[in-house]
Amino acid sequence: MSLTQDQIIAALRPVEDPELRRSIVDLGMVRTIQIDAGAVLVQVALTVPGCPLRNEIQKRVTDAVQPLAEGRSVSLDFTVMTDGERENVRRMMMGDPASTAGSQPAQGHAQGRVIPFAQPGSRTRPLLIASGKGGVGKSSVTTNLAVALAQSGYSVGVVDADIYGYSIPRMLGANDDPVAIDQMLIPSEAWGVRCISIGYFVPEGQAVIWRGPMLHKALEQFLTDVFWDEPDFLLIDMPPGTGDIAISLAQYLPRGEVYVVTTPQAAAQKVAKLSASMAEKVHLPVKGIIENMSWFTGDDGKRYEIFGSGGGQELADELGIPLLGQIPLLPRLREGGDDGRPITAVDPDSEPARAFREIAERIAVELKPKKVFSAQLKVN
Repeated sequence: MSLTQDQIIAALRPVEDPELRRSIVDLGMVRTIQIDAGAVLVQVALTVPGCPLRNEIQKRVTDAVQPLAEGRSVSLDFTVMTDGERENVRRMMMGDPASTAGSQPAQGHAQGRVIPFAQPGSRTRPLLIASGKGGVGKSSVTTNLAVALAQSGYSVGVVDADIYGYSIPRMLGANDDPVAIDQMLIPSEAWGVRCISIGYFVPEGQAVIWRGPMLHKALEQFLTDVFWDEPDFLLIDMPPGTGDIAISLAQYLPRGEVYVVTTPQAAAQKVAKLSASMAEKVHLPVKGIIENMSWFTGDDGKRYEIFGSGGGQELADELGIPLLGQIPLLPRLREGGDDGRPITAVDPDSEPARAFREIAERIAVELKPKKVFSAQLKVN
């Protein structure tokens, strides 16, 4: 039987765009197919000019078509989608966002726009990683916890909500800029974790000097304009303290779970309690405490509690919630944050990596929210 275009289309249907994770056929990326005695030529429309994953798309298409080619060569010709086609892709992936111009933000909304993670049917668990003060390693905990969850087979995203002190892209090694498709942002990705941060949109070394309205607008876009593809977990790297960003995120994510990072130091524990107090005031549950910098193990095998001991457990006992784990100090943990190689990814057998995996397991399984079933009373 002679090779047909329908056979080629059928072979290409399982091929997914690496960023959108949908069939290139369903996305309308396959433009034309030409078959002659010596060659198969497939024309593919990239979503954006200069698509960074063009080579990966070429490999996937070639690998799918070659087994059917019957000795013919397989080649690709690339073009770019029109604005109208990109708009159709955005609608296919995210729909048309509901908007009520001029309305006040309601719970689970941002300027009238629906936040998908706040809706009752969402399967995503928003995890708000908070701390009362800076310097306790909150962003490092967020990064490694996200990687640990991804290693366990979950789909994971991270929002770097620490607008003034953004650091997640560097710590995660997610160096590629997000791709914009008709006002839909495709987040950067590394180690199986997708992330978005204001760091992608400001020049290197430039401080973010914004008042409240601009901060809220950035958070709104992170939650509504980014194509997260309904991950299992969305980790929010919160700014330290209890300012207006934290209040807005509580409003935007009423289904959020708060996890407080502290150190063993008594002073840090007292300040961390303020984050828990804020969460209580905005009706978000504090699910657990994570103690960072718990000890350093020397070459002699002895543990040295540089920052004291007991702060995390005392805070957990006071709040009546579990201490989920203790993260030891290790030079490679700090080094991984500097060069985008999280220790959980590159040294999975290390003491900190094992601790992060245990914490991730407890959050994913032990602290999984129970489904609430409602029943209607039948009156005879």
